[in-house]
Amino acid sequence: MLKIKIVLGIVVFLNLNHAKSAAEERLAEEHRLPRVVTPLPAPKITDLPQFQGEHKESLYWGTYRPQVYLGVRARTPKSLIAGLMWIVVKDSKYHLRHVCKHEDGLSTYGWTKHNGRDFGHQLLVDQGIIFTTAFLKSKEEGSGYGGDWTVRITVQAHKSKWNEEFGRGAQLFFYMADEGANALNLSRENMNILEDSSLVSGSRADIGNWQLHLKSMDDLELHYSGFRTPHFHNLSDLVEENLSSQIRKNARPLLSDSSDDSPNVLVFQVIGGFSFTTDIIFISGTDSESSRVEERVSSLSGTSLSNQLKYKEQAFDEKFDKIFNLEEKVDSESISVGKAAVGNLLGGIGYFYGQSKIAASRIVNLREHVNYISYWPAELYTAVPCRPSFPRGFLWDEGFHQLIIWRWDIHISLDIIGHWLDLMNADGWIPREQILGDEALSRVPEEYVPQHPTDANPPTLFLALSDMINGLKNNEFTAMDKTDISVFLERAFVRLEAWFQWFHTTQSGKQMSSYYWHGRDNSTIYELNPKTLSSGFDDYPRASHPTADERHVDLRCWILLAAHCLHSIEELLDKDTKPGMNYGSTSQLLSDVELLNQMHFDDAYGAYFDFGNHTEKVQLKWKDVEIGHNHTDRQLVRDVLERPVLRLVPHIGYVSLFPFMGKIIPSGSWILEKQLELISNHSLFWTDYGLRSLARTSSLYMKFNSDSEGPYWRGQIWININYRILSALHHYSKENGPYQDRAKAIYKELRSNLIRNIVRNYQETGFLWEQYDQNSGEGKGSHPFTGWTSLVVLIMAEEYGRV
Repeated sequence: MLKIKIVLGIVVFLNLNHAKSAAEERLAEEHRLPRVVTPLPAPKITDLPQFQGEHKESLYWGTYRPQVYLGVRARTPKSLIAGLMWIVVKDSKYHLRHVCKHEDGLSTYGWTKHNGRDFGHQLLVDQGIIFTTAFLKSKEEGSGYGGDWTVRITVQAHKSKWNEEFGRGAQLFFYMADEGANALNLSRENMNILEDSSLVSGSRADIGNWQLHLKSMDDLELHYSGFRTPHFHNLSDLVEENLSSQIRKNARPLLSDSSDDSPNVLVFQVIGGFSFTTDIIFISGTDSESSRVEERVSSLSGTSLSNQLKYKEQAFDEKFDKIFNLEEKVDSESISVGKAAVGNLLGGIGYFYGQSKIAASRIVNLREHVNYISYWPAELYTAVPCRPSFPRGFLWDEGFHQLIIWRWDIHISLDIIGHWLDLMNADGWIPREQILGDEALSRVPEEYVPQHPTDANPPTLFLALSDMINGLKNNEFTAMDKTDISVFLERAFVRLEAWFQWFHTTQSGKQMSSYYWHGRDNSTIYELNPKTLSSGFDDYPRASHPTADERHVDLRCWILLAAHCLHSIEELLDKDTKPGMNYGSTSQLLSDVELLNQMHFDDAYGAYFDFGNHTEKVQLKWKDVEIGHNHTDRQLVRDVLERPVLRLVPHIGYVSLFPFMGKIIPSGSWILEKQLELISNHSLFWTDYGLRSLARTSSLYMKFNSDSEGPYWRGQIWININYRILSALHHYSKENGPYQDRAKAIYKELRSNLIRNIVRNYQETGFLWEQYDQNSGEGKGSHPFTGWTSLVVLIMAEEYGRV
């Protein structure tokens, strides 16, 4: 395997009576860095020519702030940022909306269409007020770097939900802020857009001079307020404080029509009746001789904008139909849900910049304080699982996201994967949760912020890469795209090898070809079963007493996937096998069913299990716990009633099906028949809404893991794993063997159940959900969850590739 050596030698300083060069200073600083926060010494993938030039400029501006209901920024660390807020009245109180929150109680919101590049259409319904937001980019002669963009906001009141609290109309707030601290210039204090559409202007090194305009055919009232602040994650607070002071004066929530000196934030309040439409246009490069500002503003507003948006919507529909080809596979209601799934996944792509906090010590008890050191400043371009709950990058989620995104836009997908792999440190480790910048940091509980460099996360990017390689073999790409993918894989290979080597060495078990997830707390007194956060399955039952003797069957299968993918890349690029790094042999070893069965198969259950130091006789019990000196507190703590022994861990659930998902089991094997029996057993996996994550027969089925942690992967239905199980069923339904027809029948019924339930929930609630209740099918958890739940579109399309 690839061994990356960093020479950390002693630097001898010679007193030559002159200052060191800047290069020497940097080198010395690098040698002082702890290895865990030292980048992998390899060329960055995102520096490839295919990610520069026109590609980079075309993606410069975007809706890259998924944590807010509408936010625009550039893919640069200190960007201009723009965003939308609005006021609703509920129970005679004003409520300001800005950051996506479950507690806001919107009936629905999300990008119903978005192409990931230059167009998006979003619907939001809040207390009977219907908002639509459209985003469009344009690159015209005379525009600055990245071009121009416009946002159209339309407001209507739902007639059936009209009430007096709505007042005379809607109140919107649109803001511009400069993270680079450049001052913004208010165009004028008299906010009369009939006389002049210009609101604010400024200047930046990246795009030159710029202007923001507002155009509308409706009668609007405008107010403004300017702020000077170093913080941008709490803009809502600034607006609320300003409005509160004005309510006391005017009895109306109006901005103060005043500004701090040299403001770097300007907020514009737009008040209109029901209904109204306003176009907010951003024009860059206004200092050039050929800027044609009025012409470009006109092109991005009014009738011209309406026509362009209509064209972009049609183009989205046509591309969706061409890629997923759902017309003959599902009904029109399902197609609409599929479009919304893809639209909000692409519209949720974000850009983040900052430094991860890396735990400096191995403390797994989240209740204890952890000292940390900072990763190097890094950028991340990524999709996100959920805009209100998880509006940031998650490593194991991202591989599932890319199964959809590469089919939609291979270049966006490669760019995202490249950004993730560029986050790799000198050991080959990637932090699993990317909390970059103040906006991201403000949304995460403190105990979950530090990332532990001993902890892994499922390497799902190999899922997407394997899928792409399969697409190459099936000639699904143009000649130019094939070249770009090959060049990408050539550059990425050293990082993929380092990643594999990190897994292979740091997560290996005591027995050859065994692996276990590190990071479980073996001293907890509060958890019924110590969590395995690194596996992605959080509270899924593992051995009751974590030790180095554990063997985790899911991790073994992830390592197999990685080895197989690396071997495929070697074959594709015609690479020679290096000594000690034979991925083909590793893949064969981990595919050895006999060896797998010896380590993980239980003949009595006909199921694959983890192995470890385990007892079933563990419970949570209220006890008096000594806290400090001479003080006790009654707490719910772990009570072990039996000495654990090394054994297979008898919990049937998603982890049990990983060898099946990996298509390791021969199509003629009786073990395959057993897996099909387990899947279709109503007491174990099967429900009318999808396959549950843990069998009802498990002693931990739907059990709380502590006094505050409800069940998460202990019964609920998750779409990413159902998708992988469907993929395996589809595979075995095509393989000649005695169980082919049984696999086909289960596949058809499971696919139908999943689609029907997800579509029904969307129609009833307006959302895709993080998980679904195994008893009622009701959507549960975070929403809109258009991360891996968006895989429903691939289920509809029956697109499984190599997954």
